[in-house]
Amino acid sequence: MNQAQHDGMRIGLVAGEPSGDLLASRVMQGLASAAPEAAFSGIGGPRMRAEGLDTWYPMDRLSVFGYVDALRRLPSLFAMRRNVRQRWLAQPPDVFVGIDAPDFNLGLEAPLRAAGIPTVHFVGPSIWAWRGERIHGIKRAVSHMLVVFPFEEAIYRDAGVPVTYVGHPLASVIPCEPDREGARQRLGVAPEAKVLALMPGSRAGEISMLGPRFIQAARLLIERAPGLQVLVPMVNAERQAQFLAMLPEGIPGLRCVQGAAYDVMAACDAVMVASGTATLEAALFKRPMVIAYVVSDLALWIMRRKSGQQQPYVPWVGLPNVLAREFLVPELLQEAATPQALADAMWPMLNDAALVASLQQRFADIHESLTRDTAALAADVILEVARRGRA
Repeated sequence: MNQAQHDGMRIGLVAGEPSGDLLASRVMQGLASAAPEAAFSGIGGPRMRAEGLDTWYPMDRLSVFGYVDALRRLPSLFAMRRNVRQRWLAQPPDVFVGIDAPDFNLGLEAPLRAAGIPTVHFVGPSIWAWRGERIHGIKRAVSHMLVVFPFEEAIYRDAGVPVTYVGHPLASVIPCEPDREGARQRLGVAPEAKVLALMPGSRAGEISMLGPRFIQAARLLIERAPGLQVLVPMVNAERQAQFLAMLPEGIPGLRCVQGAAYDVMAACDAVMVASGTATLEAALFKRPMVIAYVVSDLALWIMRRKSGQQQPYVPWVGLPNVLAREFLVPELLQEAATPQALADAMWPMLNDAALVASLQQRFADIHESLTRDTAALAADVILEVARRGRA
């Protein structure tokens, strides 16, 4: 495609999570490199704004935790989606790119595509884990799917959805050999210290469910290893205040660190982590981990109702396990995620040198498999979809 075909390219984007903001910003860099005159508008976060997004709504307006939170905020979410849909229908972009946030974006992509606007969805919904029936809605809503995991290509291709594997941007962002010494210096952690990272999530609902369990598990581990240091990265001051309110008396050796999650992962020996993108980040940092997730009884009931009797494509929840195609690290979900069980599962991750070495090698293999020039690959597909729409 020549430069003239890119002139005046208008691209709509919506991202709803910090991870989506990062992914989208990288793709915007690739798009801007290939199409310098491209104009971006929609919903995004600080990284997307830094790349030139005309921000109609801030990204945090979309951030919800599970069905209960979503139900509570449905009126405002529907109003927001209706507003951006009307704006794009009135002044159609050359292509719309939805970055993750499938419940919001797929409901937006369907009417845009029906109106003749090409749609690209970046990061396939986790139909391989649950709600596999969504593939039918995806086929109606999405002109082209960009997936970040190799095994996803076959799932979408078999369903008749145009798809391209573009690698995962985090595999290029996170170094193959993390600088543990430098991270420890920045955090004021001694080189010889044993360090556990607690990552109970970035959203209020996640922290309310997992925070107390992680705190009690940390207490048990510190009782067993009194010199253990515990670092808790927090996405912002509000989430940090929420977490600290759960331990009014404090725990010796535990401290929160705001806005330094990657330094914490580079500096630590092991991670206790909420299921989600952070598990992939921990694997790319080559850190052994225990994965946990807990949702409310109501949210679990809704999830089970939506899943019905359909079996998931894979039996794993944590991304490292999904990519390894086996239970490489422990997953403790719902009632299984007790403080004692978390502490017991974490102990070998902190102390079994042979296990740690084996996991680090497997994580290195995962890192290599995910490393592609994601921004360029994604930009090429998005611009080609837009070009076909212009034809």
